[in-house]
Amino acid sequence: MPENPVVKNYAYCLIHAPDLVRYGSKPRREIAKNPEVENLIWTHLRTCYEAVSYPPNQVFIGNQAPEDLNNLSLPWYKLPLRNPLLPHGLFGEIMEEEVFYLLLKLADILNPPLFEIAEEAAAEIIKTAKLLKPYHPFLKDVDDAVFDRIKSTPAAEIVQKINDGLALPMYLSGEIVGCFNRDNRAEGREDENLAAHHLLENLCTKASGALAIKWLLHREGIGPEKIDFIISCGEEACGDRYQRGGGGMAKAIGEMAGCFNASGFDLKNFCAAPASAVITAASLVASGIYENVVVVGGGSLSKLGMKFEGFLKDNTPILDDCLASMAFLISRNDYVSPVIRLDAIGKMPISAGTSDEKVYQHILIEPLEKIGLKITDIDKFAPELQNPEIMIHAGAGDVAQKNYLKIAGMAAQSGAIERKPEVAKAFMEKVGMPGFAPTQGHIPSAVPYLGHAVEAIKAGKIKRAMFLAKASLFLSRCTTLYDGVSFILERNPKAGKKTVNVGP
Repeated sequence: MPENPVVKNYAYCLIHAPDLVRYGSKPRREIAKNPEVENLIWTHLRTCYEAVSYPPNQVFIGNQAPEDLNNLSLPWYKLPLRNPLLPHGLFGEIMEEEVFYLLLKLADILNPPLFEIAEEAAAEIIKTAKLLKPYHPFLKDVDDAVFDRIKSTPAAEIVQKINDGLALPMYLSGEIVGCFNRDNRAEGREDENLAAHHLLENLCTKASGALAIKWLLHREGIGPEKIDFIISCGEEACGDRYQRGGGGMAKAIGEMAGCFNASGFDLKNFCAAPASAVITAASLVASGIYENVVVVGGGSLSKLGMKFEGFLKDNTPILDDCLASMAFLISRNDYVSPVIRLDAIGKMPISAGTSDEKVYQHILIEPLEKIGLKITDIDKFAPELQNPEIMIHAGAGDVAQKNYLKIAGMAAQSGAIERKPEVAKAFMEKVGMPGFAPTQGHIPSAVPYLGHAVEAIKAGKIKRAMFLAKASLFLSRCTTLYDGVSFILERNPKAGKKTVNVGP
């Protein structure tokens, strides 16, 4: 058995994008039915300060531990955290929409362009970006000449395109600052897959994914040329009428992040894609094919505002207003970082059908039995970690706690803990945590805890964490099955024992 690879580093970013909420799939469909919905959404949007000081968002970027949320009672949005350094966290940042628009513009390589910015707005956005440039992980590598080459469009032309129904209006603080076009070249003009809202989704994934990789490189202190391979695990569907969902996002993100020595591909497995991608990356490293593999998940524009109706009904701020992105560096054993146990990978076979009990038997019990461990040998479990404050408003309940109930049930069934409610409750409190990730589909599925787990393992607070991800395969309309995968992150057995030279 080759040496287990390690999770060497990680990055998590949020982009507060209130003006893009209207282009989430659910809001866009409801606005088409009733234009008044757009005004209702506008009156329930948060300020950037409110999004930045929102406790679950601070947990996502590493300024707080997930367990800190246990000390706060719901509703969390009424309990803002205050700190002058809040926009930047241990793991990444919460970016303002204005700066993200610059990233969207830099991500747009089509000619004629997809994203057009009005002259005055472009000047203000570039001015803000140049102020951030000296210390920002992404902007510091952008040459000033690139800023100077950014083209703007006269405001009158933008308004005309919008009025003629040829482009989507792009807003900033409720004001039109630009427009977003479909692919207007001859080969794209009649392709529904190249409509403006689809291409905006793709560009949001690309820009946010590149931001996460830049933060990852910044945290690791290495150049982009050190990355050998990139696996994108987002939920976008890049392609045209002949290859819908064909892909190419990994290389597009890598190109924008400057990873010119890397190749890559897209891995699709619905919500379980990030965990599946981490396992695939670890296998590529363990095989010796690649040394440094990055797993990246860009933001999902289609999921913005997905639960907005619940917030409007309760007259509370719309909390699913942030694009999220994340990136992980999987490398060969450095004898310091926590290892991924490739001898204990869980999978849900087709024969398991749709039974929850069988899912957990295959992705929870069997991997542990392979290496002679019990459920109680795992210090923390990370299942789907959706922010409960968002899910409860949508009527879906606390997803994370539902999963911990199932884990506790399996622990009791296997004899690892007693079949008593008070024992199950104590077990859940020990191995669980509140959900804190935004409802971005693939983003909440187990791996939001990966960075926190590495920190806790290195600090000696825990020895092992197990990541349990599920996938809704039935959403493809081709099957009634869903899927599940799991992996274990464990303290490096050689950490702190000796210094080992692992080569250049």
